[in-house]
Amino acid sequence: MNNKLPGVSSFTDRISGDGAEAWDTHIKANQALARGEDVIVLSVGDPDFPTPAPIVDRAIEALQAGDTHYAATAGRTELRQAISDDFQTRSGVPTQADNVFVFAGTQNALFATSLVLLEHGDEVIALEPMYVSYEASLQLAGAKLVCVSQPAENNFRPDIQLIAEAITPATKAIVITTPNNPTGVALNAEELQAIADLAIKHNLWVISDEIYTDIVFEAEHLSIAALPGMAERTVTVNGLSKSHAMTGWRVGWTIAPQRLSPHFENLTLCMLYGIPGFIQEAALFALKNQRDASTKMRDIYRKRRDLVCTELAHASKLQILKPQAAMYVMADVRGYGYTSGEFCRALFEAKGVSVLDAGAFGKSADGWIRISYTLDEETLSRGCRRIVEFLDQL
Repeated sequence: MNNKLPGVSSFTDRISGDGAEAWDTHIKANQALARGEDVIVLSVGDPDFPTPAPIVDRAIEALQAGDTHYAATAGRTELRQAISDDFQTRSGVPTQADNVFVFAGTQNALFATSLVLLEHGDEVIALEPMYVSYEASLQLAGAKLVCVSQPAENNFRPDIQLIAEAITPATKAIVITTPNNPTGVALNAEELQAIADLAIKHNLWVISDEIYTDIVFEAEHLSIAALPGMAERTVTVNGLSKSHAMTGWRVGWTIAPQRLSPHFENLTLCMLYGIPGFIQEAALFALKNQRDASTKMRDIYRKRRDLVCTELAHASKLQILKPQAAMYVMADVRGYGYTSGEFCRALFEAKGVSVLDAGAFGKSADGWIRISYTLDEETLSRGCRRIVEFLDQL
C-alpha cells in the first residue's frame, strides 16, 4: 500500500514571506488581552473608530431591501463613478468609471494587479520598507521581487540612484507606497517625478498603493498618475479601510488604464465574482455623504501622533521618525543592545506592550520598531510611558 500523499503546488512557496514571525508578539498580545490581562496592543493598523453610523445604516437598509444577490463584478456603475469623481477631484487626473475596478479590499486589488501585469521572468522593483504582504502578493505570478532600500539614514525617503541601478531588461514594474506603511513618509513632487522619469524611460508600469491618502498631516498627498505620461502606465490602489474605518468591509479598488478592465473582469469572474451589493451601497454612501468623517479621523490621528512623539521623547537615546502621514511612529532601538525582534519580545514580556518589528517591512528598517496610534489618548499615554520605563531600565 502506498502511504505517500500527493504534494502541493510550488505556488504555495510564492505566497509565503519572511515577515510572518514579526506578528508572533502581536498574536500573543491579543491572546493575553482576550484573557483579560493588562496588555496594550500598539502593533496593528486597524482603526479603533467604529464605521460611521450612517454608513452602517445604509448597508442595513440595502440588506432589508433585498440587496443580497449577485452584483456587477466590476462594481456598480454609480460606485465606480463616485470613485472616479473623487480621484479626479483630488489628483487632477481625468478619470472615468471605466478606469475603476472594485475589489474586496486593497490587498485583493494588489493581488489581481500582480496577476494581470506580471509573469514568470519579470522583475518588479519594490521600495522598502513596504507592507509585509507585498512580497507574496507581487510574486504570485512568478515574477522576481527586487527590493530597493529607502535608507534609514535618509529618513526612509527614496534613493533615486538606487532605483535606477536596480532596473534591468527584465524589469516590468515599480511599486511605491505613498503615504508609506510603516514609515509615514509621503513622497514629494520631486521624488515622484524622478520615479516617473525612470518608468517612462524604461517603459515600466507603476503600481501605487495610496491607501493612506486621507491621513496626511503637514505634507500634501500627490498621485504619480497625475504626472505627464503616467496615467496610461499607472495602477493606483486605494480603498475605504483607513479613511472611513471600514477595514472589515473589504472595499478597495484599482484606478488604471481602461485596457486593463477586460483582464480584471476575466480574473474576477474566476476568483471573486464581485463584492456584495449592500457593501457597495455603503461604500457609495461613504464617498458621497461621509467625506468629512475621514477629515475628523485625520485630525484625531494628528493629535495622537504628536502625543506619542512627545511621550517617547522622554527616552533620551530613542530616535523617533515623526510621520508625515498614516497611523504609525517609527523608533530606532539599535542603541539598546537588542535586535528589533528581540526588543519587541522583551518589551512585551516586561511591560505587556506589543509593538511591531519594523524589520519585517524590509532590511532598511532592521533595528526599528513600528508603534501604532490606533488607540485612545489615555491608553496611548500609558503604553508610551511603559515603553519609556522599559528603556530607562535598560
